[in-house]
Amino acid sequence: MKLIVIDPGHGGTDSGAVGNGLKEKDVVLSIALKTDWYLNNYYKVKTIVTRYTDKYLSLQDRSKISNNNNADLFFSVHCNAFNSKPCGYEDYTYTSVSANTTNIRLIFHNKVKEVISKYGINYRGMKTKNLHVLRETRASAILAETLFIDNVHDSNLLKDINFIEDISRAYADGIALALKLEKK
Repeated sequence: MKLIVIDPGHGGTDSGAVGNGLKEKDVVLSIALKTDWYLNNYYKVKTIVTRYTDKYLSLQDRSKISNNNNADLFFSVHCNAFNSKPCGYEDYTYTSVSANTTNIRLIFHNKVKEVISKYGINYRGMKTKNLHVLRETRASAILAETLFIDNVHDSNLLKDINFIEDISRAYADGIALALKLEKK
């Protein structure tokens, strides 16, 4: 059975980005826990969430959880900031990845794009970046930047329970499709 490590970014003393009455650490925890719920209720899979509460974990702790458990996929949930124009959704892999990781990310990404289109969210694309959790995790790793918390349009969606449900389900379904998880 495949093992997915779901990583809600930031936590505890590290609030992450803030804007429009929201803290990244809270938004991504909600999305991560809902993604975990969808995966476990609809697919045959094992999951580990790096934090179930508002606690601090170092980047090293996060990658160690994945590596020590031989995860098949490390999925890190974040929100962007700095009110870049245009705002919206993007996801990342490390700057140099295997063909398998590239394929997993493409399948995942295309599933998420369905929700992005449904809500008229700007699509910022698939990107690469030298980030610790992408670089130091042995499993295939994806980091999703779920909208811009400091942009009013995006933050209003992050406050909308329907959007949170839809994006969480898209993350779960995208992971399941990419890893060929069997439905329950």
